[in-house]
Order: sequence, then structure tokens, then C-alpha cells
Amino acid sequence: MKRLFLLLAIAVTGACVSQPASNTGTPTPSSAAGSGDPAFKTAHDKYVVEFLRRNPTVNTYLGGTGLDASLKDVDGTLRDYSAAALEAEDRWLADSRKAFEAIDANTLSPSRRIDRDVALAQINFMLRQHGTRRYQERALDTYAGEPFRALDWQLQGMTQTGAQSYGTADEWTLVARRVQAIPKFLAAAQEQLNAGVKSGNTPDARMISRDGLKTSEANAKYFDETLPKLAEERIAQGESSGQLLSQVRDASKQAANAYRGFNEFVKTTYFDVKNAGVVQPTDIKPQFAADHYALGEEEYNWALKNNLRMDKTAAQLYEEAQPIVEATRREMIELAGRIGEKRGLKLPEDGQAAVRAVFDELSKDYPKTDNEMIGWYRDTAFRVVDYARKTGMFDVPADYKLDVTVTPPPLQSSIDGAAYYPAPPFKQSGVGRFYVSPTGNDPAALKSNNRAALADLAAHEGFPGHDWDYKVMTQFRDQIAAVRWLTPGAVEDSSSMWEDSMSSEGWALYAEALMAEPQPGAPEGFYTPEERLYQLQGKLYRDLRVRVDTGLHTGRLSYNDAVDLFSEVVDFLPGKCSDTSATQSDAKRASCKSAEAAIFRYSKWPTQAITYRLGKDQIYALRAEAARTLGDKFSPKEFHLLYMKQGSIPAAYFREELLREIQKN
Repeated sequence: MKRLFLLLAIAVTGACVSQPASNTGTPTPSSAAGSGDPAFKTAHDKYVVEFLRRNPTVNTYLGGTGLDASLKDVDGTLRDYSAAALEAEDRWLADSRKAFEAIDANTLSPSRRIDRDVALAQINFMLRQHGTRRYQERALDTYAGEPFRALDWQLQGMTQTGAQSYGTADEWTLVARRVQAIPKFLAAAQEQLNAGVKSGNTPDARMISRDGLKTSEANAKYFDETLPKLAEERIAQGESSGQLLSQVRDASKQAANAYRGFNEFVKTTYFDVKNAGVVQPTDIKPQFAADHYALGEEEYNWALKNNLRMDKTAAQLYEEAQPIVEATRREMIELAGRIGEKRGLKLPEDGQAAVRAVFDELSKDYPKTDNEMIGWYRDTAFRVVDYARKTGMFDVPADYKLDVTVTPPPLQSSIDGAAYYPAPPFKQSGVGRFYVSPTGNDPAALKSNNRAALADLAAHEGFPGHDWDYKVMTQFRDQIAAVRWLTPGAVEDSSSMWEDSMSSEGWALYAEALMAEPQPGAPEGFYTPEERLYQLQGKLYRDLRVRVDTGLHTGRLSYNDAVDLFSEVVDFLPGKCSDTSATQSDAKRASCKSAEAAIFRYSKWPTQAITYRLGKDQIYALRAEAARTLGDKFSPKEFHLLYMKQGSIPAAYFREELLREIQKN
């Protein structure tokens, strides 16, 4: 179903999988049930429903009403971050932990044993987040962005009521209620942030400026202008349409005022306000100006073990990353030489300069506007799906829809380049969105989105990456316990656990690499050599992310050094980004801008950046082990399907179970 939202939406053909209805919290076990399974189901279902009730944005994101009808009204609320509410939540979490721990893991079937481990890790994360880290006192990007995200997913999941209308009266009533809840939500946020100021537990200066000021400004404009207009366009004409529109308009006005008030709170709390209220990042008060993004070695190692189920430390990952980065760069240098020879280019003898010269040559074939860029992404997505059908890599049904959409303003500070947001898996309605951030028609940025540069990103965000992964998981959701879908902390901001990222981002990066593998009738894989060079660049910056993220958050790298490293290594452009002299090339300026945006994201999302390469590595390791076990009987297609059916949790949870299961097929 095609939806219109904010700036631009275009339908892209690909793979659609049927989505059967489900109202079960725990699936039928894939192996013989254990004696403790019934008790676990009771504890599991109770935990999941209460989790979704206390986390309304996650409830909307997942389509909680499709899981349990009692969660319908939750879509008309926002999370309560007040001190009293979090204290009550921690008591509930502690009780839930006792309930799961009381069930002997040895009495559970293998799948339920995994689900128990997942639930306990989630609970431990949330209790540590509130108690040890007290992150609620500094979660500025969460407070600035969560209401918009909740509404964004709510609007995506609306029922189509006419040719151009969406949303039943009940659905629009819930929208109005959620918007009405924004002033109270922001008031609680201010109380928590004030507590952080008193205790010295404050956000990083960059988050204060970009999320605190810019995102709140974008939200005020959204509620002033965009949401009322959208409601006017989409509410079906009828007996209650006037009343519904009035409710949305009134609530939007209050929300816009609340965001303007929140913006003023950020200004007066963290900045020396001058010039009639206009502030610059340099106006930040001295006590908030120091870097305050690092998670710290102890917390990072704890997150690796608890959240991502890794058995390595940050120090190990940091040291191991460099040889991997260097190996990928050597592969790129060799490929650039072959491309140069094929095109008759006279390349520099220096390998790094040769890669840069090839990139510069390829950047000449670039879209001239953001709209043209979106169109090129669409065309590339068509080509990827057609390739998968012809080679038989996946069983791709005839119908498939994916919106390639300009990233809405409130999300642009968090989305660097592109991102994918799935349709709610527990519901029948909604559509996944492939967000592409606009460049403002900046020629230098558009050149980085040249024709050869799009294929790997289309594979990552669309097919066979995120979109295919989520559609397959949704098809088999009756076999995936609901706890495996949850996103504790937040869906996607600095409060997130990132448990789901290890699987989903690992799969998406694996999908990029998979398209380079030989297939029947395609000995060189999907990519042209030029596209392959960019695919390797994508691999390179995911390889580098492991070193950058562990370095940033354990004090091994400074912020500015990370920006320089990213630009020099990924874009093969030597020189410091702090050098803004007139001699700096357009390519270097664009590279530094992109590098800084990436480092900002990593600085506020600790452990997320490492999940891409580490998750991909886990898939390849599992695939190799399964191939050794099955020999000639091994089928990559069956392996891929079985992997995706495990849900959005790190592979370390289900490695042994997957290997047992694949031998039965």
C-alpha cells in the first residue's frame, strides 16, 4: 500500500511476504516442549504486555495491538519518565526478574531457554540504565525525538479508509491523545534533566546543541504546520471528521508550544543566552562544554556481555579491528587498479591516491538534485530484486512495496545518509520505510551518491537487507517469541540497548557482501566492478567503526581524531578535517562533513556502530559451520531462512539451536 508522509514517498517494487494474523505471545516450540514451558509462557506473556504498556513508542513500533487487544489505548500515550514512574517500573522489573529466575532453565525446551535468557538480559539492562547509569538524567535526544518517532510509526500503521484517506476515527483519536500527552512528557524530561544538572550527569555538548535545540525546533515546526496539514489531507470526510481535525489541531498547537518551551529550557539551562535569545554552540556554559559522550570501559564491557552477548572486551575489539581495516583497504587498492586499467585512466602510483582518483572519476556520474537521487535509488532497488529472482538466491514473491522516503526533519540529526524503519510486525497494516537523508542539493554530497555508489546501500536498506529480513520475520512471527522483538530503552536513540541491532544490522551488512558472491549465471556477483569498489568502502567503514566506537567510548580516541581517521581511511583523503583553509577540496569538505555526522552518531550511540561487522561475522561463522556439518546437503537458501526466523537477537543466543535445527531439514 502506498502512503504519503511529509516530504516525499515513492513505491519501489520488491519482495512482499504474506503476513498471517497472530495473537499469541509465545510461539509453539520448534522442539519438544519442556516441563517448565507452561510456567515460562505465563511469565513471558505477562512481561511482554506490561513492557509494551510501559513503553508506548515500542508498542506502536511493533504494533502491540496485534499481539494483545488490551494494548490499543497505549498508542494514545507516551512513556512516563517521571522519577516516581521509573521507581515503580524498577520494582516491576525486579519482580519480573525473580519470576524468570524461578523457572529452572533445565526444564525448558531449547527455544524457551533462549527466550528466558533474552528476557533476563533486557531486564538487567533496564535496571542498570536507571540505577547504575541514571541515564534518564541525560537522555536529551530521547526526550527531543521520542514523541515524533511514536507518531511517525502510528501514522505509518493507519488503516486506509479511502483512495487518499487514512486512519479510522479511533486511530485519529489516539493520535490526538498522544499529541496531548507531549507537554506532560516534556515536563518530566525537564525534571530529569534538571536532576542531571545538579548531579553533574549531563548530556554531551553536541547533543545539547543538535538534539536539544535543533530537534526541538524541528518538532515545533512539525506540530505547528505539518501534522495539522497531514490530518486535514488524510482524515476521511464524515460525521466526526470536523471534530477529529479540531482535536488534532488543538493538540498540535499545545505540542508546538511545549517544544518551544523545551527549546527555551535547553537554552537557559545549558547556554549563556545573548542577542535576543539567539544562541550558538560556542555559547554553551563552561560546565557543559567538555566532552561527555564516553560510555567508559567498564560500562562498555558490561554492555558487550549483557546486551550483545559478546565474550570479548572493548580493548580486544579495538586492537583486532586495525588489521581488518588494513586488509579491506588493500583489497580496494587492488580493485581500483583494475578499474583504472579497464577505463584507461592514468592513476597515481600511490595506492591510496589511486583509489581516490577512481572515486573522483566515478563521482562525475551523479544526480543533480535530491529528487533525482531518490529516483536512482528506486531504479537500483528494482535491479537488485530482479537479480535475486533470476539467480534464485531467494524465493521472491511477485508483489512487494517499499517506500523510499526523504528523511523527515526531526530525524535528520540521527540518520546519516539512509536508514530503514520496518512496518509494525504484530499488525496487518503499515509499510516499511527506506529513509534517505536530503543533501539540500549540495553538489559535493550528491557526488558521493553517484550511480556506482547506490547499489550496496540499496542492498543494505532494501533487498535482501532490512526490508527482506523484516518481511520474512513477520511472515514467521508465530514461531518467534514476542520477547525477541522488544527494544528495551528505546527503539533507536542513545537510550537503546541495541540488542536487535546485532542481528538486523549484521544481516544487512551480510546482505551487501552476499550480493558480491558468485551465483549461477553471475560469476562476478551482482555488482559491477565500480559498484563493488563502493561495496568494499561500505565494508571498510563498518570495519573501522569497531575501532572508532570502542576507541571513542574508552578514551583511546578523541572526537576530532576519530573524525580525521574516518575521513582519511574511508574516503582515502589525507589531511585533518580541522584544516578549513581555502585549499581544502570540495571532496574533502564533503568527506569531513559526513565523517563528523557519523562520529556524532557513534558518540551518542555506544555499541551500536560495532554491531554491523560483528553481526555479519557471526552469520558467516554460523554459515561456515553449518556447511561443514551438512556437506553437499547444505543449502544457503535454507540457512538464510532459518537464520532470519530466529528473530532480532544476537546470534550467540541461538547458535547451537540453529545448528541442531538445520540438521533436521
